Amino acid sequence: MAIEVNEDPVTVVAEYADIPIAFEVSEIFDVAAEPDGSGRFALHARHLPLPYVKDYDLIAGEGPAQWAQRFDVSKWGFFSAFSAGERVGRAAVAYDTPALDMLEGRRDLAVLWDIRVVPSVRRRGVGAALFDATVTWASDRGCRQLRVETQNVNVPACRFYAHRGCVLGAAHRGIYPGLPDEIQLLWFKNLSHRVAAG
Repeated sequence: MAIEVNEDPVTVVAEYADIPIAFEVSEIFDVAAEPDGSGRFALHARHLPLPYVKDYDLIAGEGPAQWAQRFDVSKWGFFSAFSAGERVGRAAVAYDTPALDMLEGRRDLAVLWDIRVVPSVRRRGVGAALFDATVTWASDRGCRQLRVETQNVNVPACRFYAHRGCVLGAAHRGIYPGLPDEIQLLWFKNLSHRVAAG
């Protein structure tokens, strides 16, 4: 499948949710600290007897329509992936956004804020092409690390990030008040340092 990735203007945020992000949860990761004291984590997949659908866009205040109300997105990067002239995926990467806690007020970090692929073409390289575009974009701005937040209920995403060279750097229980059983997983990918864009 031939995939082309283009950078979009920031105004694309208004139509960003035209690609669904919903996925089926048929297994979850149980998370435990490695006993060797290394600070690493072990993930053990557990199949669920009753799968369910998770849609981040349906969480109050979290969908793309809310991003520009919550944050200054003027320095964010937005990307679209196309195949045969059809848009098949989108990605957003946050940079230099003081209100975003994951950036710690630093300008050498970026956050892969969102990545989504049309369900019919998932696992065919679209996500990888989008991820690689965000890595290049962040590196070009002098970022030393790309961070990604996901949850233990999103096993495909966790496997995807691990396959793309991300390392699970933190796991936090009780972060989501309305979802007490979900564990926040923070993935980090160190980037090759480039001269920051003007």
